[in-house]
Amino acid sequence: MLTYNFKDKKKPLYLQAYEFIKSDILSGNLKSNEKLPSKRTFAENNGVSIITIQNAYDLLLSEGFVYSKPRSGYYVSKIQSLKPTEKHSGIKHPVDLPAKEDIDIDLSSNIINPYSFPFSIWAKLSRQIISNLERELMEVCPGNGTYELRSAISSHLSSFRGMSVSPDQIVIGAGTEYLYSLILQLLGFDKLYSTENPGYDKLSKIYSQYHTKCKYLDMDDNGISINALNHSKASVVHICPNHHFPTGITMPASRRYEILEWASRSNDRFIIEDDYDSEFRTNGKPIPTLFSMDQREKVIYINTFSKSLSPTIRISYMVLPCSLASQYYKKLSFYSCTVSNFEQYTLAAFIKQGYFEKHINRMRLYYSKQREELKEILINSSLQGHFNIIDNESGLHFLIKLDTSLSDKTVYTRLLKNKIKIAPLSQYFQTEDKSSDHYFIINYSNLDMKKMPEVCETIASLLFPSHED
Repeated sequence: MLTYNFKDKKKPLYLQAYEFIKSDILSGNLKSNEKLPSKRTFAENNGVSIITIQNAYDLLLSEGFVYSKPRSGYYVSKIQSLKPTEKHSGIKHPVDLPAKEDIDIDLSSNIINPYSFPFSIWAKLSRQIISNLERELMEVCPGNGTYELRSAISSHLSSFRGMSVSPDQIVIGAGTEYLYSLILQLLGFDKLYSTENPGYDKLSKIYSQYHTKCKYLDMDDNGISINALNHSKASVVHICPNHHFPTGITMPASRRYEILEWASRSNDRFIIEDDYDSEFRTNGKPIPTLFSMDQREKVIYINTFSKSLSPTIRISYMVLPCSLASQYYKKLSFYSCTVSNFEQYTLAAFIKQGYFEKHINRMRLYYSKQREELKEILINSSLQGHFNIIDNESGLHFLIKLDTSLSDKTVYTRLLKNKIKIAPLSQYFQTEDKSSDHYFIINYSNLDMKKMPEVCETIASLLFPSHED
């Protein structure tokens, strides 16, 4: 007869009975096909109600530990005996997580100032969307995103970048990394891809994860080297022509036409144009996109709202030439959209009602003031005479060249020990390039300018101690 000690007052009796019997089955104390006591006998022997045992048996039955025979009772199923492992509270299984850096000031972080986000407007639009679009919010979104957002982006690109595109050419995704994976699937993993060197380091990691060959092409003063591209044997080139990261170079129209001409020589050649912070060019009008200059459907255009709104929104998009858009619908439209309907409809309303344009204009002015204020602080600090600024007044970062004999690694380590982080340009090269030594990236989008005079003095004392004499 099965007799158990029901002593856990916090756990339901039926659950305790279930666990007792399950443990005996797994340990082999109850053999396969052995008949269990009747519900009444079991209940009376253990001083519990019949319904308690009924619930326990039902749970065991639903999980396959026992089976029943009509008018006969319950029997133990044939299950491989497992010896229960004793639990030891002292045993831990740690996960190796990346070490969190202890820093106070990150001069190269691309984080956007959280106070610049239009929370009140976004909240108002969100409430309107929830109140007025209940049915649409619950519908399954097409793989390329809601028509409302794609239509809004199409209108924005027409007015801001001079691009005439259909909403059906636009694909919405949660971040550019996801869109890169779609492009690799669309164009093929067997192609040779190429990227700028130096360049966005996450790209090389993405290509590596997909076991795709990637060649890194050097740059000159006008952007990616056309000679390097011509000799690369690559089929696809990924570039940031409007404001290259990290050098800040803006590719002139002449180089853009050369790259378009390179792509036109073969049906298998394509250009991925990353226009990631084109909204924040303050020195003249933006040069037309490669996509708008393209006459042979060779350019895939990618952009994101991470810079213009917030990286936490995780909404990016790509514009495919019509031929590739057709292939996308045939090959990849089975994927579910990775951005929620709530955010898509809210962003669509934000763009269509003119709030996005107003926000961009406000932030362009704000970042312009940030940049000029930071330059003024640098010039009036003890760093004066020890640096040069390389800036084309575009985007949210510029380069600073330090007049030091210290290696980039020494500069980085010495400042990091004092909780100041600054990224050297050299770390974005896939191949060693001594000509990039002593160049560092300064991103001013989220810097606290009140702290910068003290930060500059600290940097000067750490790198140029003789300035105090």
